Amino acid sequence: TTSCFRPRDNGPEGMEPDGVIESNWKEIVDSFDDMNLREALLRGIYAYGFEKPSAIQQRAILPCIKGYDVIAQAQSGTGKTATFAISILQHVDVDLKATQAMVLAPTRELAQQIQKVVLALGDYMGASCHACIGATGSLTYVIT
Repeated sequence: TTSCFRPRDNGPEGMEPDGVIESNWKEIVDSFDDMNLREALLRGIYAYGFEKPSAIQQRAILPCIKGYDVIAQAQSGTGKTATFAISILQHVDVDLKATQAMVLAPTRELAQQIQKVVLALGDYMGASCHACIGATGSLTYVIT
C-alpha cells in the first residue's frame, strides 16, 4: 500500500503555505499527543519547539510508523525532516547498539542537518545518530 502526499505549489490564493494535499490516507492527527508516541520522544518533540504537527506531519507520521510506504512532498520548512525522524525514532531500540535505520541525503549539508534533527528529537531517548559523508575515492566518517 502506498500513501502519496503531493502538495501542489502554494494551492489556491489564501490557502495555508503547505498547499493542497492529495492523499489516500484518511486519518489526520491534530496533536503529537494523539499519535501514541513514546513519552521520551514526545519530550524531545516539545523541547525542539514543536507545539502542533504541521499539515505534512499530521498526515505522514502515522502511516510511516505503521509501516506503509509514503511519498511526501512539501515546501521547505514544513517539517519533512522531523516527519521521517519522528517515525524512525518511534521504532528505534536505543539499547541495541547497531544500525537500525539509514537515511540517504544528496549533500553533506543536508546529511548533517538531518543528523542534528534526529539527535535533538531523540535526546530524551538517548538516541545516537552518525553522518557518514562520502568523498571521491574515500569515505569520511563524521561524528559530532
